[in-house]
Amino acid sequence: MDYRNLGNSGLKVPALSFGAGTFGGSGPLFSHWGTTDVAEARRLVDICLEAGVNLFDTADNYSEGASEEVLGEAIKGRRDAVLLSTKMSLPLGDGPNEAGSSRFRLIRGVEAALKRLGTDHIDLLQLHAFDAFTPVEEVLSTLDQLVRDGKIRYIGVSNFSGWQIMKSLAVAEKHGWPRYVANQVYYSLVGRDYEWDLMPLGADQGLGAMVWSPLGWGRLTGKIRRNNPIPEGSRLHETASFGPPVEDDLLYSVVDVLDAIAEETGKTVPQVAINWLLQRPTVASVIIGARNEAQLRDNLGATGWALTDEQIARLDASSARTAPYPHFPYQRQEAFAQLNPTLV
Repeated sequence: MDYRNLGNSGLKVPALSFGAGTFGGSGPLFSHWGTTDVAEARRLVDICLEAGVNLFDTADNYSEGASEEVLGEAIKGRRDAVLLSTKMSLPLGDGPNEAGSSRFRLIRGVEAALKRLGTDHIDLLQLHAFDAFTPVEEVLSTLDQLVRDGKIRYIGVSNFSGWQIMKSLAVAEKHGWPRYVANQVYYSLVGRDYEWDLMPLGADQGLGAMVWSPLGWGRLTGKIRRNNPIPEGSRLHETASFGPPVEDDLLYSVVDVLDAIAEETGKTVPQVAINWLLQRPTVASVIIGARNEAQLRDNLGATGWALTDEQIARLDASSARTAPYPHFPYQRQEAFAQLNPTLV
């Protein structure tokens, strides 16, 4: 397993990490992700550790905390062998203080997560969404205190816009508080919006991307192809409305090329899609999920080899879309491109 620094920090993380959203699944979304119990979770953790995958990511709102509880049981007795990442800020209930990143919410949320995970510290805490109602100073001073208390080690964000991250980094620098080093983002061959603002920001400010849904919300598993209906067993029937939208023309264009490259390389479609991500700028770790051992072992096969430059170019071309303003002039016009060359 390849290990990479998490952004501008000294923490080494594996190129692939494991997302525990399938653990303890309940509710209209998470039950379709998976319903992994403690016994199977231990087996999946075993396989991950054997492959060098030692970073496990979850969130307090995954199955109302059940994901953290199952993960905590699965790593019991080997806490020192793993890195734990969790997220909070999304609603846990209907109460007025059940959502957001207030001092009240973060302190209570961290204490509860520590109990569910069965640990005394969280290696990486990420804010699951930007809280526009809480002053950035309150958020960051609270995170600073939690770091000083030894309850969290590193901090990051997820689903933030560029200006929200930059404002937070500026406030952190002003007060000497910890800076965000991770940005958990949606990024895939059928969802490349990350590249327009957040990728250059990450490169400039030292935020490592932790990629969620690298297979485009289950669309790049190899089961969905042009002129074929969505298979009956696909979770897309029930969960598509929860995830990022993807145009059919884009999906089929990408899958056509993935199929061809999978045949050339002897790899599976998911392995090719994940390998492409592993070679993108700023990507620190790609979070893979699995409902069973077979899915996990297939995803682990995305490492240990590399696509050729020609294969990457074909995937780039099949997935390219016109950039939104103000980015498209830099794509199309030489004078703009000379002033700000693209990263990708």
